[in-house]
Amino acid sequence: MPIINLKDLRAGETAKISRIDGGYGMVNRLAALDIRPGRTIKKLNSSFMRGPVTIEVNRAQVAIGFGMANKILVEVKDNTP
Repeated sequence: MPIINLKDLRAGETAKISRIDGGYGMVNRLAALDIRPGRTIKKLNSSFMRGPVTIEVNRAQVAIGFGMANKILVEVKDNTP
């Protein structure tokens, strides 16, 4: 399964977080939102031109910035029925 940036994931797709390429502060901030490696997430939508990215993690909706989404690497799950 391919590993891509969260920002490149299409809306409605589900993926598993593989790695977070950020500093200590960013990793801790995301961990406080329960966004950590191994967690399954679903991308709900993203704004055009570097806006926030909305994801669902543990039945909660979370909006993160474009820069953070660019540093979260995810493994795309097979979304076919």
